[in-house]
Amino acid sequence: MIAFANQEGIDAVKLLGPKGLAARHFAEYEYRPQQVQMAVKVCAAMREKYVLAVEAGTGVGKSFAYLAGAIDQAFRKTGRVLISTYTIHLQQQLIEKDIPLLKQIVPQPFTACLAKGRNQYLCLRRLHYARSRQRMLFEDSGQLSRILVWANRTEDGSLSDLGFIPEPAVWQAVQSEHGVCLGRKCSAFRECFYWKARRKLESADLIVANHALLFSDLVLKQSGGGVMPEYRFVILDEAHNLEHVAEDHFGITLSRYGIGFLLNTLYHPRQRRGLLGEEEAHRAARNWVGKCRRQLQLFFAQAAAWYAHAAEETGGRCGPDFVSDNLSQPVRQLRLELGRVAKQTENKDEQYELLRMVDRFQQIEEDLKTFLSQSRSGFVYWVEGQSNHREKVILRSAPLHVGPYVRQRLLDQYESVILTSATLSCGPAAEGGFDFFAQRIGLEHYQVLQVDSPFDYAHQVRLFIESRMPDPNAPEFTECAIAAICKYLLKTEGRAFVLFTSYSMLRDFAARMEPWISQHRMTLLVQGGSLDRASMLTQFKDLQRCVLFGTDSFWQGVDVPGERLSNVIIVRLPFAVPNHPLIQGRIEQMKEEGLNPFYSYQVPMAVLKFKQGFGRLIRRKTDSGIVAVLDSRIIHKSYGSQFLQSIPECPVILDDSADFG
Repeated sequence: MIAFANQEGIDAVKLLGPKGLAARHFAEYEYRPQQVQMAVKVCAAMREKYVLAVEAGTGVGKSFAYLAGAIDQAFRKTGRVLISTYTIHLQQQLIEKDIPLLKQIVPQPFTACLAKGRNQYLCLRRLHYARSRQRMLFEDSGQLSRILVWANRTEDGSLSDLGFIPEPAVWQAVQSEHGVCLGRKCSAFRECFYWKARRKLESADLIVANHALLFSDLVLKQSGGGVMPEYRFVILDEAHNLEHVAEDHFGITLSRYGIGFLLNTLYHPRQRRGLLGEEEAHRAARNWVGKCRRQLQLFFAQAAAWYAHAAEETGGRCGPDFVSDNLSQPVRQLRLELGRVAKQTENKDEQYELLRMVDRFQQIEEDLKTFLSQSRSGFVYWVEGQSNHREKVILRSAPLHVGPYVRQRLLDQYESVILTSATLSCGPAAEGGFDFFAQRIGLEHYQVLQVDSPFDYAHQVRLFIESRMPDPNAPEFTECAIAAICKYLLKTEGRAFVLFTSYSMLRDFAARMEPWISQHRMTLLVQGGSLDRASMLTQFKDLQRCVLFGTDSFWQGVDVPGERLSNVIIVRLPFAVPNHPLIQGRIEQMKEEGLNPFYSYQVPMAVLKFKQGFGRLIRRKTDSGIVAVLDSRIIHKSYGSQFLQSIPECPVILDDSADFG
């Protein structure tokens, strides 16, 4: 084992360089100067305590690079490092592959631990209470019995170790929760799975979490709590998703299903079961449950009727008191009655369960009043219809600009924050390529690094552009685009992702093209059908001549190396739907500020997503294939050059020979 030049930390060159520890220990290790460049910069940022935004192209090996910086801090004993990812896949890669490999080659030991949400763990106290009341809580207690057996043999105690997916009502009755945790006062504290996991986190040098858990922790830390122990440095991989996660976290989501689930947990009239049971002392509370259920149906019937009438014109965006508030008052009365019952019960476990529900309904009451009054300035409020079920609506709100929240709770709180992704910039850093990303998340003082991909795109990719295609908004576009898709599918015998910007267009193209695809002995997989995203990917990788029609989630976070994916077809440039309430609100805000929202917001957003779609094709240095763009605006509009300049240089073929007229 060769010694590091700096015994107090890591010399990134001696770890990852051409003659470094990785090369000496692993014959298959491939030296990438871009990886070392990134590792050196990350180490410097964490030592010198500044914010660093890194765009690292596909194939750089950015996880090894930022782990070098994290391990550097572990060796220097300067504080715990939190590494946050957006996808479970990347979490697993870090915990199961990358970190164990690095542990084999660095000269000192360090510890790393995966953080899971608290509700992923079994609470033994709640389990025993649920067992004692199982006849009143569950119609079928078979799953609870299986959890009881598992609880006696599991060491992990988390949902991922259970071996089956229990019904939501069963798991929510036994999961660990902040509001009903007794901490050290609990008789099961020493055996508690959550607190065992928490103690491991407290002794870890590195914590691996996800963005949603990170934001939950940031909010709780503002009030003196937290779901994770203290950390001083933060590394955010897949950082291009940060704004989206913050939107969800700082907004409101209210649904008939979610509120109804809680009411059924209290008392289900058909099954005559629930936390309140059939006891006479609970009669008044059960009556309020019934009143809330009736008013809930009426409230969301109003919202659905409003949405059916107004959605086409408004996109679902609603004003204050767009429906009458018949729900918050009965919710308040139920909350007060539950509090009264909790005070009177002598069973402490039952009391904790009731107080948990008091907190839940208090939050619902507050969210309802906030939504209907629209009292939070700088937020957009809208009604969202579910796909194919316009009568099933959800109330949503989100901040127009998450930057102040992210800056206050994350960027300003930690000694160093590293933000990395393959798609953070809209152009060269020297020309302000990172400005759009920085503005969206509240970055003010930071340094940047752009690290190019080591792949040979000039020889691995051909980019086809249908320059004579009609404008995507023209009536004849659909037929012409279908003809072009057929042509490109024949070039690669399927093995293609066809990326759409809306479900409606995806479904239309799928219905029209399915006979042709079947006739040519290809298999069509369509997002939004009977298969979930993971199952679709598995089938795509297993089948020889497969075509996948996808939208949104298939533009990013999908890794299909090898010839199974040889073709990516981008039907339209991925501009966000301008009448989506949140996009609409941001456009209005920018106009009020004197900005041009198309060039300052809509184009940069589309460029970033275009880069993500393009990046699906080449995942390894041995991959090759084609990308086809059917949107001729990329050639004929002034902003089209921004899309082309955002991707690696490769041969561009303008298919002027095809006649689509």
